[in-house]
Amino acid sequence: MLEKELLYAALGTGFTCLATVLGAATVFFFRRDLSSAVQRVFLGFAAGVMIAASVWSLLIPAMEMAEEQGGNVLLPVGGGFILGGLFLMALDGLLPHLHPGSDHPEGLPAKLRRTTMVVLAVTLHNIPEGMAVGLSFAIAAQEGGALAGAVALALGMALQNFPEGAAVSLPMRSQGVSRGRSFLCGAASGVVEPIFGLLTVLVAGSVTPIMPWILSFAAGAMIYVVVEELIPEAHLGEHSHTGTVSVMTGFLVMMLLDVMLG
Repeated sequence: MLEKELLYAALGTGFTCLATVLGAATVFFFRRDLSSAVQRVFLGFAAGVMIAASVWSLLIPAMEMAEEQGGNVLLPVGGGFILGGLFLMALDGLLPHLHPGSDHPEGLPAKLRRTTMVVLAVTLHNIPEGMAVGLSFAIAAQEGGALAGAVALALGMALQNFPEGAAVSLPMRSQGVSRGRSFLCGAASGVVEPIFGLLTVLVAGSVTPIMPWILSFAAGAMIYVVVEELIPEAHLGEHSHTGTVSVMTGFLVMMLLDVMLG
């Protein structure tokens, strides 16, 4: 059964990774960097998708699984959520990275190239996404009927991964980096999704009772990314109706996908 779960997880995370790769490939067709208005839209949309996915695709299934196991629901769901946030907080403080459009690196001091630190920043976003999609497809492999919900989650993540790949490659190109290298950096930021997706399924598959913990862990990690980075960046230092509407639109799209397909 674990082989089937890994196969499903590989297909799901491979699809979301492909969306990032295709987004990075826009560097071969466009020369200009993304405008601040477009960045607001993309970042806000990604935030909305991740909030909705955390609720419908992770926290609610975690509660249902905990109830089926007959244990305490609050402990695995609340505890896993907190641990997921702390995990991303630790990575955020340790991993050297630089957000697109910023001149101030975060994490531990390191003599890394600017392009490398930008890739690492987007990689942080993709870690919880890979965990979420991998887990959803692993559950679908176990239950069969949950496949539609996993597909909905993958579609939602792919919709926000495409502009994420472009947000890495296009700024690099505008700074004088070659098209080929800009594309590779953008594509590399998405590779972490299959890696963490498969690793999470391996851990959860070997100890099934902790699945509610793992699902809520992924939700906590995603919400940390949303609150710490995506929503503030969607407003780009000012109150922006564009950023707010984009968050709500992303939430609505992910919710509708989950309701219609799940």
